[in-house]
Amino acid sequence: MISEHPALPPPVSRPWLACAGAACATAFVVSSWAPALFLVAIPVLWLSLRGHAVVAMIVTATGLAVWGASAPVDPVPPGPISGQGMMATDVLSGRYGPYALIALEDGAILADLPPDAVAARGDLVRLDGLATGEPGTVGGRQHRGTVRVRQFEVIGGPTSPIMSLGNAIRERVATRLTPLVGGRALLAGFLVGNTDGIAAIDEEAMRRSGLSHFTAVSGSNVALFLAVVFIALGPIGVGPRRRAVIGLLVLPVFAAATRFEPSVLRASVMAGIGLAGRLVGVSLEAWQILSAAVIGLVLLEPELVTNPGFQLSVAAAAGVMVGARWPVDRRLRTLTVAIGAQVGVAPLLIAHFGLMPLLSPLVNLAAAPMVALSTVLGVVGMVGPGQFATAGAWLAGLVLWLARFASGWPQIGWLGLLTSASLVLLFFVLPRLRGGVAVTAGLLAAVLILGQSEQPPSPGVVVLDVGQGDAILVSGGGGHYALVDGGPDPVRLISALRRYRVNRLELVILTHVHADHAAGLTGLIGRVSVGEVWADPEPHRAAAADEFFRLLAVDVPVERPSVGQQWALGELTLTVEGPLRRYASPNDQSIVVMVESAARSMLLSGDIEEIAQRELVGLRADVLKVPHHGARTSDLDWLVGVGSDLAVIPVGPNDFGHPSDMVIETLEDSGGVVHRTDVTGDVVVPMG
Repeated sequence: MISEHPALPPPVSRPWLACAGAACATAFVVSSWAPALFLVAIPVLWLSLRGHAVVAMIVTATGLAVWGASAPVDPVPPGPISGQGMMATDVLSGRYGPYALIALEDGAILADLPPDAVAARGDLVRLDGLATGEPGTVGGRQHRGTVRVRQFEVIGGPTSPIMSLGNAIRERVATRLTPLVGGRALLAGFLVGNTDGIAAIDEEAMRRSGLSHFTAVSGSNVALFLAVVFIALGPIGVGPRRRAVIGLLVLPVFAAATRFEPSVLRASVMAGIGLAGRLVGVSLEAWQILSAAVIGLVLLEPELVTNPGFQLSVAAAAGVMVGARWPVDRRLRTLTVAIGAQVGVAPLLIAHFGLMPLLSPLVNLAAAPMVALSTVLGVVGMVGPGQFATAGAWLAGLVLWLARFASGWPQIGWLGLLTSASLVLLFFVLPRLRGGVAVTAGLLAAVLILGQSEQPPSPGVVVLDVGQGDAILVSGGGGHYALVDGGPDPVRLISALRRYRVNRLELVILTHVHADHAAGLTGLIGRVSVGEVWADPEPHRAAAADEFFRLLAVDVPVERPSVGQQWALGELTLTVEGPLRRYASPNDQSIVVMVESAARSMLLSGDIEEIAQRELVGLRADVLKVPHHGARTSDLDWLVGVGSDLAVIPVGPNDFGHPSDMVIETLEDSGGVVHRTDVTGDVVVPMG
């Protein structure tokens, strides 16, 4: 019978699972709709009458816990504010600068900090600023409002010894692995969940390849931490019971070092329950331990139930337990564990992110040994010779390379998930069909890989939809590609290039230094081969452009092109039309390029405004990339004078009013058709 399948929870654990499920369901429903608290009385009464008093008590306690945690906070009065408090988070990097949650005497505030602010979680600080914002929630924690901090000072370390030790461990990791870039940054993620140094594009690659859980410190890391502690205790002859006591004492320190991430809390509580059971002579089954951990955490922190990290951690743990007990040949055990974890988290990944990596189990099989060895070497390098940490960082770099490589593999949604689950079930349930199932799975994967790519026109231009910014792919045919600008987001740029299967760019042109054109180009480094770069930034500087030039390999030439200079790209010719001189505005100093084939022409105008436009007389093209996202900074007569029958506006959500209605009306009244990337997505312009 299916109820006796060895991979399923045994009968002794099923009441525990029922209690955990009831607690999660109650927390989720009540947190989503507060009046549901009063409706909880109905299932509580029914459960009590049916003799399930324990479940009824857990449901009641969970409902009350959620109700208490969701009580509204009093807003901080607008105006000047000063005082002392404790850092409830580390200093975090935001879109508009550093910020942190700070617990003051009368509640937490969200502090917008000065650029040079440095502090760690638990530190005592003094601040002076201006309260401006409304109450809200950050990381599941409520705050009373936003404070723009003018003066900020650390006046003391953590008052908690657990927090002090956790900070010391975290600081040791950061110091030993400085600079936190590449594999060194990823190793810091393996050890203590510190992902500050991992580039956004690499975090996305880890997610798309199914490897992001390795930087969400969890069960294996907790086990390794305890193993190091127990090995250190070995020479002094500490017995099993004392080891259990010491383990219970040091678990909170590791949780503090990893900043109490949901996955760490789940794994630490499970480990604590196991150690406590050993102390009192009670042996609990694995499903019972998982259930007890979930119940306890949901009662103490009800908001965890809606936290994706907590959901994925619990689902992965359940999947691992099923995979570890699935009745297969021992040689397939590692594969079943990987598949079990993937099946467990798959519905949640699609629910939260829309897609999930199809081949994640295979990628994890390749990555897991490297991650384990890298982590072990990293731990040794923290307490011993630093060369071990260097070796661990090198292995982490290999994992990062694998993530980048596999991030372009198929991503599937609900239909793909159901199809994949059916094939996996057939593979293990019907051994005689394994050959046919494997062939079918391979064919489907091939179809997905080919189906998720697009072919750019040959020749042609693709104005990419990368949000509020410019990124223009120029295809000369025959695999010859150039890129004009990279948009504001390296993740979106690389995703677009991957979609068009572009892995080499003969030429990259940075029209000017602004971040909405330059920031995305940093994603090219280490992912897309670049032959040459054209840029003419002087005298203007900006952080995004500086970072791109810093990251470029020394063997990639960077040239300042002159007006009239040309580049032959397959069937296309790129000709520089501007800038004609130095301009006070970086926008006017944009490199202007005419793209021409035997049949059509397209003017790529950067962000030039009225001054530069009036000096660029006589330019005509069949297609116009409208300057400056269609802003009202253009000379309307100049736009009409280009004489294009098609105008393309690269634009995304913004607060600047781009594109201007007047610009659109002018172009349409002159007989042109206007396309916007925020409406149509990528705009493909054939040039043949």
